[in-house]
Amino acid sequence: MPTLPTNCPHNPIPFLSPTLDLLIALDLSRVLIQLKTLINCFYLTEELHPMENGSGKKLELSVEQGKPTLVPPAEVTEKGLYFLSNLDQNIAVIIRTIYCFKSELKGNERAVEVIKAALSKVLVHYYPLAGRLTISAEGKLIVDCTGEGAVFVEAEANCTIEEIGDNTKPDPVTLGKLVYDIPGAKNILEIPPLVAQVTKFKCGGFVLGLCMNHCMFDGLGAMEFVNSWSETARGLPLNLPPFLDRTILKARNPPNSEFLHHEFAEIEDISNISDLYKEEMLYRSFCFDPEKLEKLKTTATKDGLLEKCTTFEALSAFVWRARTRALNLNPGQLTKLLFAVDGRTRFDPPIPKGYFGNGIVLTNSLSPAGELVENPLSSAVKKVQEAVKMVTDSYMRSAIDYFEVTRARPSLTATLLITTWSRLSFHTTDFGWGEPLLSGPVALPEKEVILFLSHGKERKTINVLLGLPAPAMEVFQELMEI
Repeated sequence: MPTLPTNCPHNPIPFLSPTLDLLIALDLSRVLIQLKTLINCFYLTEELHPMENGSGKKLELSVEQGKPTLVPPAEVTEKGLYFLSNLDQNIAVIIRTIYCFKSELKGNERAVEVIKAALSKVLVHYYPLAGRLTISAEGKLIVDCTGEGAVFVEAEANCTIEEIGDNTKPDPVTLGKLVYDIPGAKNILEIPPLVAQVTKFKCGGFVLGLCMNHCMFDGLGAMEFVNSWSETARGLPLNLPPFLDRTILKARNPPNSEFLHHEFAEIEDISNISDLYKEEMLYRSFCFDPEKLEKLKTTATKDGLLEKCTTFEALSAFVWRARTRALNLNPGQLTKLLFAVDGRTRFDPPIPKGYFGNGIVLTNSLSPAGELVENPLSSAVKKVQEAVKMVTDSYMRSAIDYFEVTRARPSLTATLLITTWSRLSFHTTDFGWGEPLLSGPVALPEKEVILFLSHGKERKTINVLLGLPAPAMEVFQELMEI
């Protein structure tokens, strides 16, 4: 099932109307079910990948799913069409996550009942999640607030929760069984904005698997929703009720795109990058503990070019250079770094707390491959810093207006897209069984993506996940030894 095009130029078929253009894009988006995403570009393979239990024996997870039901809001909610901003339109892709729970104080007998009832109650506050995506008269995605409800599935697994392995290294085949797919869905219009599955394990633990459309919220918004849901399950009032009005991020009239927005720019491939990726793909996770991260920051500032830098800036620059070197790109090959910046406090006035929607904006940095790898780390860090500083109220409003006029989506040719979950506190979610043992994405990153995940009890260690062609991964692995 194809995705919404991630690298289409302004309008791939200029003589088509915007509505027809979007319909074609949606019809082409069947691989959304396989989760080839734009902002959280995780990829699902079809290879069997059995788990190993503690004795070293192979165990293939078997999950028996019950019949899906609809969970509507517990009270009558507002009906009608619900506006999605251009920041939502650009990332209408499916994100799948899991949360693993096990309590020493109680089993999983009431897990389904509690979580399902709490979902019905929290949907009163987050009622657009009980609706369905459709297309507006302007040819954009919009939510029809029908109130029919989120999809909910109860399931049972054939093993203990410990036997599903370490989900800090996502395994799409195994973990994918813990999230429900809508059978026969041909595009994102046929997938409800929220699908939940609770899988009970023989040990008394359970996993909550969620399938959510990114157009409904970004990482912070999703975290706030899941935490509100868990508060409701514990009988608590919402700590942070959602702010639902997305029209505060409407395009200006007339639109005024003041910046170049290279994040949308097509880059000429003079390094035959597509051929590089015909090699066998390897996926690896690299652990950066606080000591390593501090060493990176010291290296980035020791030559005097920079006074200081953040962990994100240093690590992003480090992996950008290393990946470029590992791929052995032509020195003249223009490369692009993309990453999302939270715009909530950068808008003027700031977006209200609890904003239910996407408040992130993509920013970018461009560099010839030769310049990137030959110059010191501080030079790459400076580029990252400049990309962060570029994100002002004017820049974000310009990006919103740019999409209004062009309907363009960021190009990923010769691009590294960094998506970071390391600042999100999903690990604090408590439905009454304590905080999750593990939480994270279901699948591995696509080839253009590197994923930062927080790790460890104090969440100060960062796991860097990525996929590369086998020869490039060998080089990259050596470059990670610092």
